[in-house]
Amino acid sequence: MGIKQTISRSILLAAATVAALIGWAEMATAQEFVFRGSRAKAPSVDQYMKQAGPQTKEVPHGTLKIDGQPINCGTRPTVLNPDFDSWGGAFPGFLILNTAKIKGLSTQVKLYIYSHECGHQFIGASETKADLFAIRRGVKWGWLDAQGLEEICTFISKLKGDAVHPPGPKRCKTMRAYYRELVNGSQRASSGVKPSTLGPSN
Repeated sequence: MGIKQTISRSILLAAATVAALIGWAEMATAQEFVFRGSRAKAPSVDQYMKQAGPQTKEVPHGTLKIDGQPINCGTRPTVLNPDFDSWGGAFPGFLILNTAKIKGLSTQVKLYIYSHECGHQFIGASETKADLFAIRRGVKWGWLDAQGLEEICTFISKLKGDAVHPPGPKRCKTMRAYYRELVNGSQRASSGVKPSTLGPSN
């Protein structure tokens, strides 16, 4: 192999490596952020906002509305950050919403994103359990119907997954099955039959 061929192959290999790194970075930031370290090392709201920048805004618990729909996560505040890497995120004690990135999504998808992040506050880092938490909350609170679930599935199915997030289509399949169980359980309950549950009741 000549010197020119060796150089050409080296350039192509370097270009492929850079492309792979860019692709991984894009895939990683496509998913929401959840703080997975020690709670003692987690930032406070003030610390996060100071580091994130002046574009952030804290919304106290009990005052957040999404498209006019009141929503809360217990007593936890929400930080609005239009420069956040993803649609939403969770630190112990508070949630993050990217107001720029969720713009244009349907109301039920926005509520799902918020409720998924809220789920992490109650059930920990599991992405599947946070999904189930959001679906259960949507059914229980009356903002999620079959059409909304399909909008969530359309949204989530585009995500390829990563080390902690299952692929979007798999998440959708799990949420659809849980939604059917909840709806059928509600119907059985109205008929006097006790329903079963799969997730937290918050």
